Amino acid sequence: GRGKTISGRFELYCNLPRRSFPPNGSELQDIEYYDGEREGGILDCHKCKYLCTGRACCQLVEVLLNMLILICCSVSYGSTGGFTGISNLGGIYYYQFGGAYNGFSGADGDKAQELDVQFYNLKLPTVTASMAFGGALMTFSCLMVLLGVLRVPWRWPICLLVECVLDIAIAVGYMPALYFYFRRLQDAYNSQICKDRETLYTSKGYQGFTCALHGADIAAALFACMAIIAFAMSAFLAIKGFQTVRTQKKKSANTLEF
Repeated sequence: GRGKTISGRFELYCNLPRRSFPPNGSELQDIEYYDGEREGGILDCHKCKYLCTGRACCQLVEVLLNMLILICCSVSYGSTGGFTGISNLGGIYYYQFGGAYNGFSGADGDKAQELDVQFYNLKLPTVTASMAFGGALMTFSCLMVLLGVLRVPWRWPICLLVECVLDIAIAVGYMPALYFYFRRLQDAYNSQICKDRETLYTSKGYQGFTCALHGADIAAALFACMAIIAFAMSAFLAIKGFQTVRTQKKKSANTLEF
């Protein structure tokens, strides 16, 4: 009876969950003991758990918002031309007019095509700069996510301070960028070219060529305002992360000395 009791206790001990410890001489990555990586999904990976942190979520939101800004600017860019844009300028968003030049003939058709191209060129610098701005910031946010997954801020905490400074600079830079974005668009919509174009298309019964901000223009601005908040929060979390890493490293050093 006693042998069975000992055998049962031994089996119970063998079935207890194990914890893995960092190998001797290796750098401590966490203060507490950590469980070994388990199978069952990408987020069970020790490194990919960063994607569940507040900083990673904020950075992923930044990626999404800048991608939406890029899309909205491309829509505004593509919808500038009327029927001309379908074949020559790539404006696929005006297929619904299906042959807008059926109402034009001779000089009116040539005039409509000329006004489309001129108005397209008016908006081109503003929209191109906005797309470049959104694409660059989307790439920056993706890079920050990658550095976090690779645990670079843990090895070099100074990266968190650099990230904080860049996030603040981006959040502040969005404000004048928004101002110039709206100002240049309004200049294009208030131009005589836009007014002549609107008058010409309206005379033939076609709508959608008004000289006013379109939905894509307004949506891009709203996403930019949300991005300002996201980058400001990311800067705050970067500072908080820097303080946390310094505290953990000090505790780790004290533990090793002890």
